[in-house]
Parts: sequence; C-alpha cells; structure tokens
Amino acid sequence: MMKKLITKSCEEIMTTIYKPTQFAVEGLIAQGLFILAGSPKVGKSWFSLELCLSIAKGEKLLDRQTQQGSALYFCLEDSYQRIQSRLYELTDEPSDKLFFALKADTIGNGLEEQIIKFKSEHDDLRLVVIDTLQMVRNETESSYGSDYAEIVPLKNLAEQLGITVVLVHHLRKAADSDPFNMISGSTGLSGATDGQLVLKKDKRGGMQAVLYVTGRDIEDQELSLTKQSAKWVLADEHTDKPPDTFPFAVHDLMTELCAFKGSATELCGLLKAKFGGEYFANRLTRDLFRKAYELRDLGVTFEPKRSNGQRLLLLRYDKNSDSSDGKILMPKQPQTADPAVTPDSTNCSETVENAASAVDDVSTSADIFTDPAPTVAVPADGAADPEYVLIDGKQVPIVRFSIDDLINRSAAKIRAQIYQERGILVPEFRNKT
Repeated sequence: MMKKLITKSCEEIMTTIYKPTQFAVEGLIAQGLFILAGSPKVGKSWFSLELCLSIAKGEKLLDRQTQQGSALYFCLEDSYQRIQSRLYELTDEPSDKLFFALKADTIGNGLEEQIIKFKSEHDDLRLVVIDTLQMVRNETESSYGSDYAEIVPLKNLAEQLGITVVLVHHLRKAADSDPFNMISGSTGLSGATDGQLVLKKDKRGGMQAVLYVTGRDIEDQELSLTKQSAKWVLADEHTDKPPDTFPFAVHDLMTELCAFKGSATELCGLLKAKFGGEYFANRLTRDLFRKAYELRDLGVTFEPKRSNGQRLLLLRYDKNSDSSDGKILMPKQPQTADPAVTPDSTNCSETVENAASAVDDVSTSADIFTDPAPTVAVPADGAADPEYVLIDGKQVPIVRFSIDDLINRSAAKIRAQIYQERGILVPEFRNKT
C-alpha cells in the first residue's frame, strides 16, 4: 500500500522561518556529512587534527571563525604515541573538549550507536572526524548505489544530532581537471555528502597545497595553503566580508517604532528615510526570513500576512528579548548624512517625542543657511573646503543642500511623525512630469 504523499505549497515554504545553517568552520564546513580527501602523506591527518583542535578551543582555522564544542577524532590508523607527538607539534595547551578513539565499529554495525552514546555524554558535541572512511566500511563493491547507501546513515546521523561528520578519504591516482572527480570510489560518495574538501600538493614533499572546497551550503573555493611548521596556513591574504548591516537597520528602526504593519515597499521607505542607502522591496522579505533568528535574538519578530489580496508585514519589538539591550547597532553615518536620521539611543515610550524633535531639527538646519548674522569662515589657503560658520563663537561646518533636498528630507520626517502618532503611512510624492 502506497504511503500518504506529504507536500508543502510554495506559499507555505516561502513564508516559514527555518533555522539557518550552522557552521563548524564559518563558510568552510557546515553541519552535515563532509569528505576530506587527499593523496597519501599529503597532510590530511595533520589538517584533521588541527580542525579538531580549533573546534575544541574555539580558535580560528584558516582565518575563519569556528563554533566551539567537543570534538571526537577516530584515529583508526594511528597510535596514542603518534597522536601525542602531533599534538605537541600543534599546541602546548591540551583541551578537555577533544577526545580520541583508536577503534570503532563499522557503519551499520554499531558506529552510529557509539557516536550517539558519546553525544549523550557530551551534549556540546560539534564535530566527529573518522580517519579513514575505509576503516569503517563494510562494502567491497564500489558502485553509485552501494557507495551512496553505505554512507547515507552517517548523513542522517549528522542531521539528527545537529553535528558535523568528516570522513577522511583517499584520491585516485588518475589525474582529472576536476579535483572532486579524483575522490576514490564512485560519485555516490559525493552524492550522499553535503560537501567535499580535496587537499592537493603541487609536488610530493612540497610545502604548498591547494584546498578545493564545494558543498550544498557553501561557496566553491580554492584556498592556497602553505605549511608553517606543522600547520597549514593561508598563503593568500584573506579578507573578511563586511558585516551585513540589514538586521542592525531593522533593529534600530524597530526600537523607535515598536510595531509596524505595512507593505515591504513601505518598510523600505522608512529604512531609507532613516539610514539612507538603498533598500529593495523584492529583497526585503527574503532578507527578513534569512535573518529571522538573528533578528529574534535582537528582540524583533515578524510574520507575513495577507489582507484584501495585499501582502503585509507585521513586525514587533520587545526590548526584554533584545540581546543588545536596546543599543544602537548601525555604524555611525558619515558627516554628510542627515543628522536627523542618524540612530540615537531611544526606547518605545520616547518615539513620538523623538519624531517631533526630528522635524524641529530640519528647521534648525535650514535656518543656518538663511540667518544673515553668522560669519562665514574660509581656510586661509583659499581652499573651498571645509567651510564653517561662527555661531556664538563656535565653528559649525556648513553642509550644502538644494531646496529639493531640504523639502524631501522635511517631508520624510513629517511622514515618519504621522506614522508614529496616527499609524498612517503617507506615500512618497512622485513628480510625474
């Protein structure tokens, strides 16, 4: 008898908040099942041990952040003496979160139960490395179906326990332009895993290597490595990506609004009026879902709604759930930014008062340009910048705006005040001529 078919609609999937992918090593190794492959004596075990140490100590690996937790390393081709020697090459300080085993049952014949038992004793288990895959296999046949079926229980186990499992494996001797095609066995191994890492040296005994990385939740990468003492380090300078300020902007806006009900376009308008920059309605809902857990940690929750055929967003802010304790998180705006839309330290009870004072700020700014009393001072070398006026003996820099700029800025603040006091969103005026 056929089992009941379970489905989810596109609407349901796109409006459900899912837990984001967790990384053992940021941008490199996620939760799930991974293969680390390389030729014999290329340094796979050294890299595996360094990976385990980095997780156990919460230290960076290849300049990437790690998620600290316990690590279990199955060293099935080594001895405790060799492990000790390698550990002293890598660190002077032992970790009480790193554990080793020299023997293990095979897949489907006790290995999974051994890992589950270890997890029950170490709730913070983050990483399991099995060195090597061949030592826990049962099948001698290598076909897509047999390879896939044999290791998929480890994939399911990693998902069940919320951990990362890394299988250390070998490469075939036959060369290939695609390094992932060189992983020993059929493509069933790659098909059953969430990602693969291939470590290749330029020549045997050399100190240079390339780490090729691919996976379902990570970008394809080629990292040039060099050996420094016993460690693999990046040969190329690694630059961190700038932080995503989207959740900061939403948080800072909601500390003032407390609640929002409107369209994505209207929310984009409020964000743009407050912080400048570009916000796009077709991306905003997607970004809210992708950052939902981060926003929730900042006290901001949201849900999509339909009303009269229109898609609306409902956002709420709760300071008691805000891990930042209501602090302003957006980076300070440049001096040329409108001071009236720069975030300041506010809370929900002060919202209306702040919105009203923001309108007053515009009038004050405009008065600087029309007041005939101030004296304009210019640098002695004749340079045009910076200009300033002397008001009560203080130097106040002059920021020049066109009349249209002042009108648009004033209008944005008045729209914000109307929304705060009456809950009415006034659309931005567009001149069609």
